Amino acid sequence: MIHIIAGGKKQSGEYFWLIEDYRKKCQKPFDFDFRFYEEDKLDLFLSEWRFEPNAFVIIADERGQEITSPEFSKLLQEEFNYSREVYIVIGGPFGVTEATRERANFVWSFGKLVFPHMIARLIVSEQIYRASEIARGSKYHHE
Repeated sequence: MIHIIAGGKKQSGEYFWLIEDYRKKCQKPFDFDFRFYEEDKLDLFLSEWRFEPNAFVIIADERGQEITSPEFSKLLQEEFNYSREVYIVIGGPFGVTEATRERANFVWSFGKLVFPHMIARLIVSEQIYRASEIARGSKYHHE
């Protein structure tokens, strides 16, 4: 399972149905859920969070590494093979602290652009779905 930790309000509005559609389509082990923290509480949670030994933590941050969708799928599959829980953290308006970023197993950049929370959530949701379809060998992703 993939747990997405996000700052800000719970999903609502125009992106909600798109994100929910991707979430419903994903099957184990690519199924995912969201855990929301108010902006002012997210940094506190992350600073006190003790990553579980079987956790693989990905931070979404523009200062991270850019990877292709097939590389993302392979990364997730490898962690599932080790029975690891995957956590993807979408930071607050100013990202995450350097200390949190250093503790992560992988820092993932969507490119040099910065996106609002709801769009970042949508990107993560779609990429998880795409990763699952790549793993299944479907024609959803084509090169």
